Amino acid sequence: MDKPSHISVILDLSPSQWHLSSLPENPHPLSLRSFLSQLLAFLNLHIASKHENTLAVFGAFPSKSVMLYSSTDPEADNTENVNPNMYHPFQVVDSRVVTRIEEELESLDQSEEEAPIGLVGALTKALCYINRIIHPSASQSSGTTSEDPTTLPDPRILVLSVSPDLSTSYIPIMNSIFSAQKLKVVIDVCKVYGPDTVFLEQAAHLTGGSYIYLDRRDALLQHLIMSHMPSPALRKLMTVPTQDKIDFRAACFCHKNIVDIGFVCSVCLSIFCAPVPVCSTCRTKFPIKTLQRLNASRPPGLKPANGALKTAPSTPHTRGPSTPR
Repeated sequence: MDKPSHISVILDLSPSQWHLSSLPENPHPLSLRSFLSQLLAFLNLHIASKHENTLAVFGAFPSKSVMLYSSTDPEADNTENVNPNMYHPFQVVDSRVVTRIEEELESLDQSEEEAPIGLVGALTKALCYINRIIHPSASQSSGTTSEDPTTLPDPRILVLSVSPDLSTSYIPIMNSIFSAQKLKVVIDVCKVYGPDTVFLEQAAHLTGGSYIYLDRRDALLQHLIMSHMPSPALRKLMTVPTQDKIDFRAACFCHKNIVDIGFVCSVCLSIFCAPVPVCSTCRTKFPIKTLQRLNASRPPGLKPANGALKTAPSTPHTRGPSTPR
């Protein structure tokens, strides 16, 4: 018998990015309203595919992240104006997600400049939620019943992104990737709008997930069903689209810039864009001869001039087409 499946969906709800996505000069404009209608159809399909399937939806807003819906929350079933012509779980998901998003967007301060999106917080909350459902506490299992692997859900995370990379989030995202690997959680990424995100590409690759860049945003629902609906167990029998080129660049710890050439501390593995006499993370001191040797081995365009250290420039990343695995 197939194991139940769990999806934690993370929605990038940046108002400015969704405004740019809906502009008519785009080849395939996609508004937030149209995006939500296709997303809700995908969530309902996941619930209908198996009765034991579970679902959690997290919203990444400017400077914060919130849980929008959880199928394990008993308060989520308390919906008003029940429609007898609609399957009740579908109505619960639709009304709860849309209502919570409207409340959070209305509470944002429109007068101030938009803060960075809280994607890292949403990813961390999703991992904590998955850890709770796959490792139930002793009180939930009555203290005597052992965990049955056949009844525990097969978890995965789906990130729907529209915002560009934030270099300061490199370390938290990498920590989340390591936590997902330990929990055996697959991270799927669907890039709905904007340039490719280097960090989310690495998250999908390192956790065995799928990274999809939407060239046709009007076909969002089709991409979600064909690429992200199958569970990780079923993907072994299918051909899931994936990226043929993955950007493994990192962000330096000193300036938080994405670099092509970096210098790694031999003690704590911190990354710097130029040789430093003292590691800012572990305070390790490096010999002067080592610094001179590293500076001498740098490419001509990156060597220091007049005692000033030049950082490695970040070359733009070109996206490769999605090819079957």
